[in-house]
Amino acid sequence: MAPQREWFEKDYYRVLGVAPSATAKEIAKKYRELAKKYHPDAHPGSEERFKEISAAYDVLGDAARRKEYDEVRRAAAVGNPFARAGAGTAPGPAGAAGGFRVDDLSDLIGNIFTRNGRRGSSAGAPTGGPQRGADLDAALNLAFLDAVHGVTTTVNVTSEVPCRTCGGSGAAPGSRPMTCASCSGAGVVNDNQGMFSFSRTCPVCGGTGRIVEKPCPTCVGSGTETRARQVKVRVPAGVEDGQRIRLKNRGAAGRGGGPAGDLYVTVHVSPHPVFSRRGKDLQVTVPVTYPEAVLGAEITVPTLDGPVTLKVPAGSRSGRTLRLRGRGVPARSGVGDLLVTLEVAVPASPSPEQADLVRELASVSDGEALRAGLFARSAS
Repeated sequence: MAPQREWFEKDYYRVLGVAPSATAKEIAKKYRELAKKYHPDAHPGSEERFKEISAAYDVLGDAARRKEYDEVRRAAAVGNPFARAGAGTAPGPAGAAGGFRVDDLSDLIGNIFTRNGRRGSSAGAPTGGPQRGADLDAALNLAFLDAVHGVTTTVNVTSEVPCRTCGGSGAAPGSRPMTCASCSGAGVVNDNQGMFSFSRTCPVCGGTGRIVEKPCPTCVGSGTETRARQVKVRVPAGVEDGQRIRLKNRGAAGRGGGPAGDLYVTVHVSPHPVFSRRGKDLQVTVPVTYPEAVLGAEITVPTLDGPVTLKVPAGSRSGRTLRLRGRGVPARSGVGDLLVTLEVAVPASPSPEQADLVRELASVSDGEALRAGLFARSAS
């Protein structure tokens, strides 16, 4: 793939807080720590930091991209002839106004690769040889329980796929592409201009490094065709609303034998009519009667695995939350809990019998005495 401009400007190792020699496991472990620490759902206001961490891991977490990134960074350091001239600027030609920004070299450093025979070009120009396919995005709508328990399903994607007729070669059946004689298959030709070696797209092959003398009648030589397809997605248990799942090499097809891109599936979880969720904990509001709240009782409450019995302590107020451990959402750190909030039910239209009992209770209750302390504190 062509180097991104951000690769010259950002040290992804520093973003993740790991050494350039870190192993893939160390990078993945550090990413999980930072993603949990700065996830916007848990820490509002950390969206930009979370995006920065995700962008760094998208590169360093992929072996091929990490290798490309390391080569780009090394080439940038070696190929910068003004690196010792100061911070950010270098002298311009004699008599020229201002100076030459070293930052501006980032658009040109891609051409330095041609000194080492590397196939490639700066951003925006076609790349010779195999080209990685584009990354794709898809949305997946899940039921609440499917998100909690995990599910294997499919998403519909329309993208470029290898041509069924030529198998991705771009050549008609019975023939094969030939190496471009003008660029020797590199896709670029060099123009040596003093201390720099600038490259440009080969005008003969258009940057592909190959010549297709007999194009495939289906894809007209491109090697790909656009087609709708279904991609299987294994959704892990406990996935949250808005979470992205990366499916490696399930994006758009590469060209010239290059690898496919990745598919990023964003999960959208439908609300549940009874339960809500806070991280790996489930929440439910359960009505109780006034006698049950005052005297205490054993009540039945719903869980994901069926109803269970919960003991309500005597003297429980409306809004009190009780915890049922291990009845929440599965997660890597263990199963969450079920948080049961009690809500004392007040009948909107009491029956005559209920009204009589409430009046009897009122006769032995002193509401003014209960409120006297409140009035005293408000006046102090």
